[in-house]
Amino acid sequence: MSSSDASPIAVPAAANVEDHPVRFLFENTFARLPEYFYVRLDPTPVAAPHLVKLNRELARSLALDPDELASPQGVEILAGNRVAEGAEPLALAYSGHQFGHFVPRLGDGRANLLGEVVGHDGVRYDIQLKGSGPTPFSRGGDGRAALGPVLREYIVSEAMAALGVPTTRALAAVTTGERVLRDTALPGAVLTRVAASHLRVGTFQYFAIRGDTEATRILADYAISRHYPEVAQATQPYKALLDGVIARQARLIAQWMLLGFIHGVMNTDNTSISGETIDYGPCAFMEAYHPATVFSSIDHGGRYAYGNQPRAALWNLARLAETLLPVMVGEAGSEEAAVAAANESLAAFEPQFEAARYSGLRLKLGLSTEHEGDSALAESLLQCMADNRADFTLTFRRLCDAAAGAEGDAGIRTRFADPAAYDTWAAQWRERLQKEPADQQARATAMRRVNPLFIPRNHLVEEALDAASRRQDFQPFEELLKVLSQPYEDRQDLERYAMPARPEESVLQTFCGT
Repeated sequence: MSSSDASPIAVPAAANVEDHPVRFLFENTFARLPEYFYVRLDPTPVAAPHLVKLNRELARSLALDPDELASPQGVEILAGNRVAEGAEPLALAYSGHQFGHFVPRLGDGRANLLGEVVGHDGVRYDIQLKGSGPTPFSRGGDGRAALGPVLREYIVSEAMAALGVPTTRALAAVTTGERVLRDTALPGAVLTRVAASHLRVGTFQYFAIRGDTEATRILADYAISRHYPEVAQATQPYKALLDGVIARQARLIAQWMLLGFIHGVMNTDNTSISGETIDYGPCAFMEAYHPATVFSSIDHGGRYAYGNQPRAALWNLARLAETLLPVMVGEAGSEEAAVAAANESLAAFEPQFEAARYSGLRLKLGLSTEHEGDSALAESLLQCMADNRADFTLTFRRLCDAAAGAEGDAGIRTRFADPAAYDTWAAQWRERLQKEPADQQARATAMRRVNPLFIPRNHLVEEALDAASRRQDFQPFEELLKVLSQPYEDRQDLERYAMPARPEESVLQTFCGT
C-alpha cells in the first residue's frame, strides 16, 4: 500500500478543477435495475475538503490514475462536491435484522454509490462514498461521518486485506472542514469505499418483507450474474445461489476466527452476498483469548461475541434462505420441496465452517498433514490460552519460533499465567510434530505465512485516531498503516506494534460512530 503525504491536501479555492479531468470509466449495472431498488441523488457538498489519505496502489489496480484522484478535481469528487463523469449516484434500499430485531427500511442513510468500475483483474467493483450526506433512508440522521470512524474503517479494512481476508477496501479519506455532532462536536470526513458489491442479506429482505417476489427474482438474477455466474445454468440456480453465499460466508467467518477478529455488528444488513467483510463499526481484534470476548459498546448481551460469530452467521443465512423461498418454489416444484432444499443448504454451513477452521488451525500449528486428534490438540491449546489469558496473536506467532526448536518456548511461556500449562500442551504438540515430513526450519517458515505478527491492536488504532481527531496529526495513522501492510513480516524496531496493550493502554470498548 502506497502512502500519500501525512499532511492533508487542501483544495485551493481558486483551483481550475477542469485542468485535471478524472476518468473513472464507470460501467454501471445496478443503476439499470428498477428504480425502486434505490433512490437517485447526488452527495451533499462539504465546506472545505482536504485529502487525508489516498490508496494509490488500490487506485492503480482499479485502472484509476492516483495523480488525477489527488488533484483538486479528484478531491472534490472524493468529498462529494462534484459528480464524476459517468457516475450515477444513488442510495441503495435494504432492510435488516439489527441484534435480532427486524427493521423493514434501513438503506444507505449516509452513503452514495457513485458507480462501478472494472479493475485490472477483470472484477467489477462498487465505488461508494460513506458519510456523504443525508438520503431518504437517513431516518433523521445527519448522513455524515466523523473522522475517527472513517480512519478506523480505513485502518482495519486495509489490514484485513493485507491479512488475506475478503473485505471491502478503502480508496480514500477526506476531511470535510465541517463538524459533526455525536456525543460532542467532531471533525467530519468522507470515506471512499470499494466493494465487490454492496448487496446484503438485508437487500433481499427489503423486497421479501413487501411480498415482492418479482423484485426478489430480479435481485437474485443480478446477484448470480455478478457474483455467481457459474450457477446460472444449474438445475436449481436459486438454491445454487444460496449454496454459494453459504460457502463463502463459512470460509469468511473461519478466517475471522483464525485471526481473532470480532466484527461487532453482524446484523443481516452487514452480511455481504459477495462474501466480503463489510461495515467496520465497533470491530476489534482480540488480545487475551476468550470466546466470550465482546468490544462493541452496543452489544450488551454478547450476541456477536467472538465465539458466537459462526452461530450469528448461520442465523443471518437462514434469513436469506427465507427470502429466497418464493423464487425457489418454481425450481423445486413445491413449497415443501423448496423448504427442504433451503434446509439442506443451511445444513452445509457448519461442516464447511468447521472444515475451513480446522484446516486453518492445523496450518497455524505447523501441521501439513491430517491425523486423528489434531482438532483436539488445537482445541486444548485454545482452552489453555483462555484459562491463562494468553495473547491470541502472539501465542501463535511465537509458536513459529518454538517449531524451529524448543528454545523458542521461552517466548510463549511468559504469555501464560501458568507457564506449566503451556509446557504440558507443548509436549503433546511436539510428539505430534514428529509425524510431519517437513524439517523444523521449513515448518517454522510455513507457519509464519499464516500467523501474523502485526494486527490493528485497539490501543494503537485509538492512538492514531486520537492524534488525527484532536491534533490533526496524521503521522501515527500513516505509520500504523505502513506496519499493517506487511502483517506477516518480521521487521526491526517495530516491537511496540506487535505487543499487547499495557493495563493503562487497554481499550475495552469500541463504538459504532453513527
